[in-house]
Amino acid sequence: MSTATRPDTQAPVLHGADSHDMIRVHGARVNNLKDVSVEIPKRRLTAFTGVSGSGKSSLVFGTIAAESQRLINETYSAFVQGFMPTLARPDVDVLDGLTTAIIVDQERMGADVRSTVGTATDANAMLRILFSRLGQPHIGSPQAFSFNVGSISGAGAVTVERAGRTTKERRSFSILGGMCPRCEGRGSVTDFDLSALYDDGKSLNEGALTIPGYSMDGWYGRIFSGCGFFDPDKPIKKFTKRELHDLLYKEPTKIKVEGINLTYEGLIPRIQKSMLSKDVDSMQPHIRAFVERAVTFTTCPDCAGTRLSTQARSSKIDGINIADACAMEIRDLAGWVRGLNEPSVAPLLVALGETLDSFVEIGLGYLSLDRPSGTLSGGEAQRTKMIRQMGSALTDVTYVFDEPTIGLHPHDIQRMNDLLLQLRDKGNTVLVVEHKPEAIAIADHVVDLGPGAGTAGGEVVFEGTVEGLRTSDTITGRHLDDRASLKQTVRASSEALAVRGASTHNLKDVDVDIPLGVLVVVTGVAGSGKSSLIHGSVSGRDGVVTVDQTAIRGSRRSNPATYSGLLEPIRKAFAKANGVKPALFSANSEGACPTCNGAGVIYTDLGMMASVATTCEECEGKRFDASVLDYTFGGRDISEVLAMPVTEALEFFGAGEAGTPAAHKILERLSDVGLGYLTIGQPLTTLSGGERQRLKLAAQMAEKGSVYILDEPTSGLHLADVEQLLALLDRLVDGGKSVIVIEHHQAVMAHADWIIDLGPGAGHDGGRVVFEGTPADLIAGRSTLTGQHLAEYVGA
Repeated sequence: MSTATRPDTQAPVLHGADSHDMIRVHGARVNNLKDVSVEIPKRRLTAFTGVSGSGKSSLVFGTIAAESQRLINETYSAFVQGFMPTLARPDVDVLDGLTTAIIVDQERMGADVRSTVGTATDANAMLRILFSRLGQPHIGSPQAFSFNVGSISGAGAVTVERAGRTTKERRSFSILGGMCPRCEGRGSVTDFDLSALYDDGKSLNEGALTIPGYSMDGWYGRIFSGCGFFDPDKPIKKFTKRELHDLLYKEPTKIKVEGINLTYEGLIPRIQKSMLSKDVDSMQPHIRAFVERAVTFTTCPDCAGTRLSTQARSSKIDGINIADACAMEIRDLAGWVRGLNEPSVAPLLVALGETLDSFVEIGLGYLSLDRPSGTLSGGEAQRTKMIRQMGSALTDVTYVFDEPTIGLHPHDIQRMNDLLLQLRDKGNTVLVVEHKPEAIAIADHVVDLGPGAGTAGGEVVFEGTVEGLRTSDTITGRHLDDRASLKQTVRASSEALAVRGASTHNLKDVDVDIPLGVLVVVTGVAGSGKSSLIHGSVSGRDGVVTVDQTAIRGSRRSNPATYSGLLEPIRKAFAKANGVKPALFSANSEGACPTCNGAGVIYTDLGMMASVATTCEECEGKRFDASVLDYTFGGRDISEVLAMPVTEALEFFGAGEAGTPAAHKILERLSDVGLGYLTIGQPLTTLSGGERQRLKLAAQMAEKGSVYILDEPTSGLHLADVEQLLALLDRLVDGGKSVIVIEHHQAVMAHADWIIDLGPGAGHDGGRVVFEGTPADLIAGRSTLTGQHLAEYVGA
């Protein structure tokens, strides 16, 4: 007798675990967020949009990602947490449904002179192991192939305690490293122009030293006066050989000055440690100018720039040494690795091959592993960080991206979109802060913040689908389908800046004439040689001002007023009006509140717990001593002035009794770049990427020059902000300046008077000028990838 099973007609009961399919944020108040509440679907791609400074990064990075990282850190023991960065809980009422967050932000990669693409991605570590196993002749362990490890050997007596008896034994040791001994693994050697370090006709006390920061009024003055190695009142040209050697080259020596133990060191070794150990691009502008004037960098003659010792370069696999492998384009190196069939290192070859293939897949196959990481553009650095995430077996992770399309040509954006969708389809939550319409279009869900920036933003103005955003009346919705049109007429140029035989990186002896007095856009796919051409052959010429992509760095004591130089005329105006010293009107100097030392808050260190910041009760967060606030200028004290937005300060310093032309001029530049809403005393640490980019542009516009080079000025800018940037570029050109812009944004290309397109591809497939002419001619010809995408963009 058979029993038929009856089909279950009841609806399946929802499992409890399936109810947690949202990341819920309620009452977020980080930075400018105004009690934001939002629900973000998991295992979907969510785009966060809005004008620069509207609160996108505060919500995504400052709230969701920060809390996820803090909670993960709390799973470790107190001992381990003591070695980790302490993170405060974000100012939010409820955060629910979080998963592990992996953050890929816009921060440029470390600009250490020893950091390369290979060391930053572990590809070099795997290559070193490969050569230590297969290289012939065999020279040693993996560190024998590392340019960061020097060779050391030594011998001597050591005291050993055994069974209650103390005996002395002779021991010797040796470490074989791969570092070139001549350049110490830097690849270049330095030569100093002594006339740029000092004026030999003066004595030290008369201010002979021309090195930034080496003033006789500070500690250096005390050391030079009290060291006894030379007479500080004697002109340097009258120094004996011994005295000059002690001033310039003396090794670190303990001395006592005014009862204080100090270390004296010659100028050149001290400069090498304090300035030359950093990448030139990461230096402050005045130090960078000094280094470029005083120091010449030449390729190391011993290692030919490979950074490696002769021994490390002698070991080869199939005729290739590790320096040759690191100098190959990564796509070629991936092919070479695949051709090595050696079972004894099979797992290593698979892992190395996958890492190198990830570079190719993400569009960075044109790089080489020996490329210094400080020379990567913002977009290249961000994609290099993504290498670790590709091919990962992890699922149900939250990936957080900050403008992943930055620095990408329209042709490359599709590849990035495919990668983001691939991460989502593996079951991950992908959160993307983005401005490009092509990247917003692939989102499953959109959160638009605004309506404005700074205090005018911080609210969710739209939540839903891309189609819903398109029909909404938000700034993003209105600008999403914006398409630039070509200018009716373009400016004509009467003279040109000639570049001949440019061969930096992948450039193939490029000859090009860059028109002056007009807006020139240099474009091409990522890796085609744009930056190599402009930074390698145009930057550094007389009268050329370069605004590159390096992020501005600043502590919580830095603000737009200090960074732009605005505080200087303000302090002088206050001092003159009140008959006191300007130093009183600086919270980092004599005017600081004595209780909080001018920080405005008091930090309480709680060990492995997050430090607690409480507003200083003495100054109530104003940062100044109470006596300083009694001095006014134009009816306002210094703390009230620093609390003004740029637009209000512009009016305040513009006319009347508070009229200050020097301050007004700087404020005009801040307003021109679209930062009118920014409070002039707001800490730099709270500014978004786009705000920092524009602040840097405003500060460097003050430099005297006839040619301005802007490297991707649209980074971090909303579609609506790009219009304001174009108006600024027009004002610069109409004011008699020549403007060269390295850019991928089609609206900027369409607005150009002249376009120089490099390509046709990236790496060794690029490095040539494939088009020179007007945007109209580029579109008409459609002969390059840029021409095809620009024609599509303007609807031609």
